Formats: sequence, C-alpha cells, structure tokens
Amino acid sequence: MFLPFIERERERKTERERERERERERERDRQTDSQTDRQTDRQTDRHTDRQTDRQTDRQTDRQTDRQTNRQTDTQRLIKTEGERQRERERERERERERRERERERERERERER
Repeated sequence: MFLPFIERERERKTERERERERERERERDRQTDSQTDRQTDRQTDRHTDRQTDRQTDRQTDRQTDRQTNRQTDTQRLIKTEGERQRERERERERERERRERERERERERERER
C-alpha cells in the first residue's frame, strides 16, 4: 500500500525535474537567441554605418569636386579675362609706339626738307 504512493511521488519528482530541465533549456535558448539577435543587430549596424560612411564620403567627394571645378572654371575665366586685358594693353602700347615712330619719321622728313 505504501509502495504505490512512493512510486507515484518518485514519478512526480522525476517529472518536476524534467520540467525544470526543460525550462532551463528554454531559458538558455532564449538567452542564446537574444545574444544572437544582439550580435546580428551590431553587425547590421556596423554594415549600415560603413555603407552610410561610404555614401557620405562619395557625396562629399562629388561636392568637393564640383566646388573645385567651379573654382577652377572661375579662376580660368578670370585668368582668361586678365590675359585678354593684358593683351589689349600690349596692343595699345604697340599701337602707341607705332604712332610714335611714325611721328618721328614725319619729323625727320620735315627736317630734311
């Protein structure tokens, strides 16, 4: 009579132990899943950060290139305009010298007469 009771208690105890073990296993799985999720999130964040950094770098490079090109174009235009102005001044100077030589020749002719 006492033996079936003890046997049932042992079975209950064994079943409770199994249930605890299953619960511990589920908890380990949850922790592992959580850790894996965090690790995946960090990897994804790093990947996204690197992508964003590369994209930002490319945009910055393009902006810098455009700005540099505009500055270079402006400098080229300014230089070209400056060169044109200097050329006009040289041309005027040559014209002045030519006229001066022409006047000198005229004076020489006048003196000879």
